[in-house]
Amino acid sequence: MKVNIYNLEGKEVGQTLLPKEIFDIKINSDLVHQVVVSQMANRRQVSAHTKTRAEVRGGGKKPWRQKGTGRARHGSIRSPIWRGGGITFGPRKEKVFKKKIPKKMRRKALFMVLSEKARKNLLLVLDNFKLEKPKTKTMAEILKKLPSKLESSLIILPRIEKNIILSARNIPKIQTIQAKDLNCLDLLSFKYLIFPKESIKIIKETFLRK
Repeated sequence: MKVNIYNLEGKEVGQTLLPKEIFDIKINSDLVHQVVVSQMANRRQVSAHTKTRAEVRGGGKKPWRQKGTGRARHGSIRSPIWRGGGITFGPRKEKVFKKKIPKKMRRKALFMVLSEKARKNLLLVLDNFKLEKPKTKTMAEILKKLPSKLESSLIILPRIEKNIILSARNIPKIQTIQAKDLNCLDLLSFKYLIFPKESIKIIKETFLRK
């Protein structure tokens, strides 16, 4: 599959051939969904945590004697039926939500998403992407000239480019990621994919490595 190459002025300066092993894969929605759900579960942070009657402070003394008061018998004021007592079936931070997906399935789903982006012309390849110094205004001007404008875009870098990362981080709906760290969830979270031509080589080396 051939795609256009753009310069930082947003003009077409040529074409490049995308490797069909990555960018020409028929999509399987069920597989992509399974991988995305697993990645969302693996990123989930469990913060809700309630205490059981064993963890609640106090309650060591019997509230009143067993017999003779006319009241129901109780052994602790931290019983779950008491106000301020432990929680019986509350959420616990020990709960594990992680899901394991085979590496080949994750890789296949990634290729499917990249292929779909390419088929829908949502993939923009740049001939060169360098900034002399970090400046948000400069980055915004570059993005405005590209076909994606300032719409939701993921910038895929071949390596850590500090100037680009710092310039893009304050622009809404724009995010950067290294090519070696690509995953389905991040790709599907943005409409456009923008990357220098060099990133294609990194993707091929990382995900087609035997």
